[in-house]
Amino acid sequence: MSDEPQQPNQGVADHQPPAAPETRGEAESGTESGTESETESGTESGTRSEAENEARGETATATGSAPLSRTANATGSAAANEPPGRRADATPDRTPNATGNATPNQRAYPTANTTPDRTPNATGSAPMSPTAHATADAAGSPAADEAGIATADAAGGGKGKRPRRTGWRRALPTWRMVLGGFLTAMLLVIGAFLLGYSMVKIPPANAMAVKQANVYLYADGSEIARDGEINRENVSLAQVSKDAQHAVLAAEDRDFYTEPAVDPKAMLRAGWNTALGKGKQSGSTITQQYVKNYYLGQEQTVSRKVKEFFISIKLDRTQSKDEILQGYLNTSYFGRNAYGIQAAAQAYYGVKAKDLDPARAAYLAALVNAPSEFDVVAHPENKSVALARWNYVLDGMVKKGWLPASQRAGMKFPMPKDATAPTGMSGQRGYIVRAVKDYLATNKIVEESQLDAGGYQITTTLQKRNQDALVKAVDDQVMNKLDRKNRKVDNYVRAGAASVDPKTGELVAMYGGIDYVKQYTNNATRRDFQVGSTFKPFVFTSAVQNGSATQDGRPITPNTYYDGTNKRPVQGWGGSYAPENEDQRSYGNITVREATDKSVNSVYAQMAADVGSDKVKDTAVALGLPADTKDLTATPSIALGVATASVVDMADAYATVANHGKHAPFTMIKKITKDGADTIELPKRTESQAVSREAADTTTSILRSVVQNGTATAAQAAGRPAAGKTGTAEEDRAAWFAGYTPELATVVSVMGQDPDTAGHESLYGAMGLPRVNGGGPPAQIWAQYTGDALKNTPVTDFDLQLQPGADQIQPPPSEPGDNPGDGGPDDGSTPGADTGGQDQGQDPGQDPGQNQGQGDGGTGDTNGGDPTTGGAGDGTPPGDPTGGESGDVGGTQPGGQGGVPGGAGGTTPGGAAGPSGDGGANTGLQGVFSGRTSP
Repeated sequence: MSDEPQQPNQGVADHQPPAAPETRGEAESGTESGTESETESGTESGTRSEAENEARGETATATGSAPLSRTANATGSAAANEPPGRRADATPDRTPNATGNATPNQRAYPTANTTPDRTPNATGSAPMSPTAHATADAAGSPAADEAGIATADAAGGGKGKRPRRTGWRRALPTWRMVLGGFLTAMLLVIGAFLLGYSMVKIPPANAMAVKQANVYLYADGSEIARDGEINRENVSLAQVSKDAQHAVLAAEDRDFYTEPAVDPKAMLRAGWNTALGKGKQSGSTITQQYVKNYYLGQEQTVSRKVKEFFISIKLDRTQSKDEILQGYLNTSYFGRNAYGIQAAAQAYYGVKAKDLDPARAAYLAALVNAPSEFDVVAHPENKSVALARWNYVLDGMVKKGWLPASQRAGMKFPMPKDATAPTGMSGQRGYIVRAVKDYLATNKIVEESQLDAGGYQITTTLQKRNQDALVKAVDDQVMNKLDRKNRKVDNYVRAGAASVDPKTGELVAMYGGIDYVKQYTNNATRRDFQVGSTFKPFVFTSAVQNGSATQDGRPITPNTYYDGTNKRPVQGWGGSYAPENEDQRSYGNITVREATDKSVNSVYAQMAADVGSDKVKDTAVALGLPADTKDLTATPSIALGVATASVVDMADAYATVANHGKHAPFTMIKKITKDGADTIELPKRTESQAVSREAADTTTSILRSVVQNGTATAAQAAGRPAAGKTGTAEEDRAAWFAGYTPELATVVSVMGQDPDTAGHESLYGAMGLPRVNGGGPPAQIWAQYTGDALKNTPVTDFDLQLQPGADQIQPPPSEPGDNPGDGGPDDGSTPGADTGGQDQGQDPGQDPGQNQGQGDGGTGDTNGGDPTTGGAGDGTPPGDPTGGESGDVGGTQPGGQGGVPGGAGGTTPGGAAGPSGDGGANTGLQGVFSGRTSP
């Protein structure tokens, strides 16, 4: 028996045979920390081999009891590994046998309250060794070892080590790494957002009302006009029709009322589309756009976009959606200098915002995307694009339930009205400002978008005295004579004029129309009317410049004879062209000088072929006409002025002739400053010799003859040495006079245009005249303006150097065939006579006025013509009070040079023409005209 005292309820433990020493040793080691094998290796958690157990005498008893060992039971449990006290019940170190006796050297516990270290088998005995039970695994087998490990781990008795990752798996982040990175990134984003939100404040409003204007000045510093004032009238949301509100939402942000202040998804999409080259897309909500318009600016920078992001979020927390939409509608730009929906409704449709219907509201909403491009009046070529945008807006309104589909189906595009200028641009101010902007943009000095920012002070070359004189002359000679109520044709009358200093190329005066607010188009810069016979001098200039000759080899000079037969086919040209003369008149052999006086089409068409039409075009461009002038084609018809240059273009070219062939590049700007300090650099202007002096001066000599003897005698009223040429467009749709003195080159045009259809109209009967030609109102305007502009300034003469042989008389060729209506090649005067003031041996002190009167009025009478009209040979119908131009209107002014005392010549039928030859009061002036020299 054991020496240990008996414990209560010990049972029959004294019958248990004593255990072998080895067993006791095993028990002792098992009570400490489990088996050594289990501690050292997971593979030794099972029993030892049968042979080893037998050698120790640990064979199972007949009753199923067995000495306790480190063998797991049949289920693979290893309770021996658990320390005492782990379970609620006291657990002995060994499992009691079937009789309830404890193994030797162990304390016995009542079987009812005892949980053995090993799971009892069906009989209550402790698990036997592997040889004692049929269900036990073979002791020491690998399967038993693995089962023991697995069940031990499952029971919490021990944990296996995690296998190491090998191969490519080592390169992959673990889920712990991914989760950690994600959490770190989220923390950084949240931190950045909180930092930005706290740092970006809502700035003061960037109110456009305080935006600076641009100031336009005369050359003397006096103010012409200001522009840049903001056309805006703020209204409440209640003053905007629901259709207008919905149209803007459909165009810009259909989910405005339900979405947050910013839309990151849309921003990313817009950035992606922009990167793919699908055009710039804002990706901004209405809130963001309002912040940009009202608080920030239009610059495309990252910093501005970041500020816009945070300000939008803050604003969305402080203002309601209605307030934001109201602000957006009042700050958006719709074009035509209209800021806000109210100004836009008035600018495009003449109504208030509360009266906008779906169709008109949709068009205004479409404008927000591209205000300038989608203005179908200013840019009719973009109407298809604007129409597509209009349809997009309407379809969006239907989709959102804001517009019935039935109403949408029958909707037609509402054409906006013509643009109207602010009253601050009334009179000539608007024309000048528009011309300045076009000049700056064309010459890449300042873009109009930069001008829109304001703050520029622009000093022009315009002289206030000249400008006032030009406006008064047009009013006196044309506008004040119109009777628009009783004469329908008077409603078609338009006028344009431009005056250039020949020595500097500076524009000193310009007349654009009756009023910029009433007539938007600038008649001085438009390029849609034919220049008529004012182009003919360029043909002669090119002939002298290129040393050209006629088809039979005679050099072309002022005294060269041409065949002036009506519808004479042009010779020496590859095509077929036979131009008509005015009134179908034929002239027979006629000098170049006289053909210029009478503007004979057949002569100049042939001259263009003799010179070469391409050379004529080159000369015109060199003188100052734009190379891309419409219908400036290299054919003989170029001589008749089919090109559509502007009044300013023609003034620039004539100024070059007046300046002895030197071309000073045209300009109308003296100085530009920005914000009162920075000076904008202007392009350098270098004077060049466009054509030889002889070519220019010889042209001047024949143009002086036009004023003295030809179709422009009304220009003599200026009281100055003058040269010029009249011109009339086809069907009298425009009448021109281009003339110059040594100080000023001025071109005037009176045009016909229907105010409703904008179509070109004839001017027959305008101002009560049978016809309007260049020798009438245009020449009269020129004379009055030139006299007033040069008043109290010294009279200077032309200093001319003519081409060799220009003053030599050439014999006429053989008489052409039958020339019906020909009044003789020289109308009774000597070929090459001093019709242009040219010195033909006359004593300079002789009274040239008397000579002139005899040469014109007298010879007209001796040729059998009606003395009241200055001779039948001039081709002017009797009774025509305005006279005319032979090639354009049909003859010289009635009464010839001596028609009106004082040299006005022919403006009144039945003037004092005739043998008396008093020639008018300008005797000394005629003497000035004769002062020319040859090289």
